Amino acid sequence: MSLDRRTFLKGLGTAVALPALDAMVPARAIAALAPTTAAAPPTRMAFLFTPNGVNMNAWRPTAEGAMSALPETLAPLAKVKNHVNVLTGLTQHHAFANGDGAGDHARSTACYLTGVQPYKTAGSNIKNGISADQLAALKVGNRTKFASLEIGCERGGQNGDCDSGYSCAYSSNISWRSENQPVAKEVNPRLVYERLFGNGAKGEEAEAKSRRDLFRRSVLDFVSEDAASLKAKLGVTDRRKLDEYFTGVREIERRLAKFENGQAALVAAGAARPTGVPADYAEHLRLMGDMMILAFQADLTRISTFMFANDGSNRSYHQIGVAEGHHDVSHHGNDAEKLAKKKLIDKFHVEQLAYILGRMSEIKEADGRSLLDHTMLVYGAGISDGDRHNHDDLPILLCGGGAGLKGGRHVIYKHHTPLNNLYVSMLDRMGIPGEKLGDSNGSLAGLF
Repeated sequence: MSLDRRTFLKGLGTAVALPALDAMVPARAIAALAPTTAAAPPTRMAFLFTPNGVNMNAWRPTAEGAMSALPETLAPLAKVKNHVNVLTGLTQHHAFANGDGAGDHARSTACYLTGVQPYKTAGSNIKNGISADQLAALKVGNRTKFASLEIGCERGGQNGDCDSGYSCAYSSNISWRSENQPVAKEVNPRLVYERLFGNGAKGEEAEAKSRRDLFRRSVLDFVSEDAASLKAKLGVTDRRKLDEYFTGVREIERRLAKFENGQAALVAAGAARPTGVPADYAEHLRLMGDMMILAFQADLTRISTFMFANDGSNRSYHQIGVAEGHHDVSHHGNDAEKLAKKKLIDKFHVEQLAYILGRMSEIKEADGRSLLDHTMLVYGAGISDGDRHNHDDLPILLCGGGAGLKGGRHVIYKHHTPLNNLYVSMLDRMGIPGEKLGDSNGSLAGLF
């Protein structure tokens, strides 16, 4: 059979997109699938943000070129090393003060994907620029159910003073639809899940959610008739792919239910109602990462941003033995103990990245390659050394294999090369050539 790529399984208040199946590939293209073929798996792009810089001594490889070994902080990426590039020398010029005084954390966040100097204000007259993800969403977002997906693990306000006279809107958002319109991230994994699998009919969605909660049912139970009818028409390989996809959906549901049952027990015992966000930070990061992966796998979107935390975050990391706040530790003053703790935090974040990349590498698409092979993923920070608050020589990783991306290398660019040149290069590979973004002055050579 031939199956449309945009097919959904539907039920009451529910619409479940399908992963890439062989039945979605025209027979004439199966034998020689090429990136130029209409049926080829799409290229995705994701931008992951981590706060407060890193301990650069444990981050940067010792030599340029192919990486035979990874630095200590990046060691968790060993299994996906050939899909990882460490980029050195990139700068966000407009995250520096440039006459605006203090506020590096707010500027580094707002500027991360825009390359524009945010207007210093704590009022409603915010002004920044369009971000790389939203420029991509504007150009190609109409090809999927959602133009883009914005997620994170730390809430943030959209008004008020959060950093030395800068609005909280700057500190809380890396995604900007226009110069005065940030795109707020969702931090509650349940709400992300409901958004991905709702059919858009508000009344039906509410009823379906009520039934699922009452009878502890899966979204898949609401589309079981559609699923059974479809599977009867599919080949063996596609049935296996569908079963693997459904297993992933149910696993996310199981983890959400486990977390929510714990919340209910706390409320029953007289505790204040929790906020809907897992207390276990690693589980929260991985759940949100799995949501992004699911959205990519089902082609619900091809563009995503994921903020591990807001810059300036002072979260403590008791689970890895760091009781002090992250921001406090980042102001290390070259103290050996603080530098060691910063390295532990950096490595913890990279471990979560390794989980996300590992999961993506396990998901096979119609051409036999993995989801990771069809993704360009940037991971990094808007500050290099948290003590210096510098925005040059930023810690940036470019991961995946999308659009012919080469991996496993440490690539050094001329100092003060605009970070936005990387985004321009990625946009070109998304079929959006010739764009100028923020302070970009060209593209980066040698990546693809």
